[in-house]
Amino acid sequence: MDRFSALKVFTRVVEANSFTRAADSLNMPNATLSKTIQQLESHLGVCLLQRTTRRITVTPEGREYYEKALRILQDLDDIDASFKTARNKPKGYLRIAVGGSTARDVLIPLLADFMTTYPDIRIDLAVADKPSDLIGGNIDCAIRGGPMDDSTLIARKIGEAALITCATPGYLKCYGVPAYPDELKNGHRLISYLSPASGRAFPFRFEHDGVHTEIKTEHHLGINESNAHIAAAEAGLGIVQTFTYSLKNALASGALVEVLSQWRPASYPFHVVYAQNRHVPSRLRVFIEWLVEAFPAAVKE
Repeated sequence: MDRFSALKVFTRVVEANSFTRAADSLNMPNATLSKTIQQLESHLGVCLLQRTTRRITVTPEGREYYEKALRILQDLDDIDASFKTARNKPKGYLRIAVGGSTARDVLIPLLADFMTTYPDIRIDLAVADKPSDLIGGNIDCAIRGGPMDDSTLIARKIGEAALITCATPGYLKCYGVPAYPDELKNGHRLISYLSPASGRAFPFRFEHDGVHTEIKTEHHLGINESNAHIAAAEAGLGIVQTFTYSLKNALASGALVEVLSQWRPASYPFHVVYAQNRHVPSRLRVFIEWLVEAFPAAVKE
């Protein structure tokens, strides 16, 4: 039994809470993973996991072993990182989950700098607006917007993005320019962004002199993908509220015009998140540190 591999297998099973998900994330046959856990338990002479057809329960001995194994894996990674030189930089695959428009308008334009600095790190982008399963999808980290309510993840704030409300000149000529948020309820066509997770429409939010307003009204068009959401606004299908970083070119060219500028909502926070109980490889550490520096300027209005 390769004890180092067994440590990695065991910690991944605990984190994924599933043999199948752990095997998929390690690109390992389920039978091999199960055999590795059995060999580890036999070697230690204790039961680490209680398995039924529906769930896995970590025994007290398994929990203690997991915590110690995690420290060992972290220490090994720290040792490797401490010996890295200019010729021996972090390397390997880094899988990053990110939303569509954030990938297109922020992350991808920045990546040339990162990949030049760290040429031995190869990146896979999992681009989708729906939040990814970090463990099951074998994803190292994700870039997410909004409040972080998931206590199972470590979240590090990387910046804030301004939100803007706008439409095409042709739309405004036809339907008029709203002077107050409540006017959006009277005959205007709203393009709502639908939560990819719940399907519910995000309300249009506004703020003026400390007063917060939310417009929850029937939308004429709902879209659950950020790039398509922006494309609908550029096609003149209605009024949209989204991030300024996605509309810079359209605003600069006059293809879109801001409305209700005195009612801009508070900036929207963005975080990079990763699994709480997973050891952090050096390639992920350098990416997070780079992102903390690079992201704020890229989303700045």
